[in-house]
Amino acid sequence: MTRINRRELLRQAAGGIALAGGASLLGCAHGNATESATTTTKRERPPALGSDLVREFVSVSHRDLPAVTQMLETEPKLVNATWDWGGGDFETGLGAAAHTGGREIALLLLDRGARLDIFAAAMLGRLEVVQAALAAFPEALHTPGPHGIPLIVHARVGGEPAADVLAFLTDLT
Repeated sequence: MTRINRRELLRQAAGGIALAGGASLLGCAHGNATESATTTTKRERPPALGSDLVREFVSVSHRDLPAVTQMLETEPKLVNATWDWGGGDFETGLGAAAHTGGREIALLLLDRGARLDIFAAAMLGRLEVVQAALAAFPEALHTPGPHGIPLIVHARVGGEPAADVLAFLTDLT
């Protein structure tokens, strides 16, 4: 008895199921059925964003809404770009806005697809997000954000919209 692997079994089984237009079931889901089953195709990755561009974007995200807006219009992929200030001090534009109380910048970035984190949620006053994150990962209360800034400081710089988050975090500490 000849043994075949799962990929070959699926290729053989799906190859016999014809769909409209003559495509096979596997071919429909993965392009050319024979090629998909027998070769691994590397996807071309776009080039990395320039380090100077990323550093500038994260820098202006601390304070400059018009510059952030313009840079995102020119290069939308900056929305989740991360800069390492050294020693593993990683920061995104959203992280920059979150610890400086840059509510408008944070909301713009989130609207453009930035990945929400607990620090931005705290600054924005999203109590339900902070509570859920801390219920799932209690140690996140003591995990510093960019530049080693604690979670409670993010809530503090959020001002009145983050008052409930600040009260919640104060009760936990």
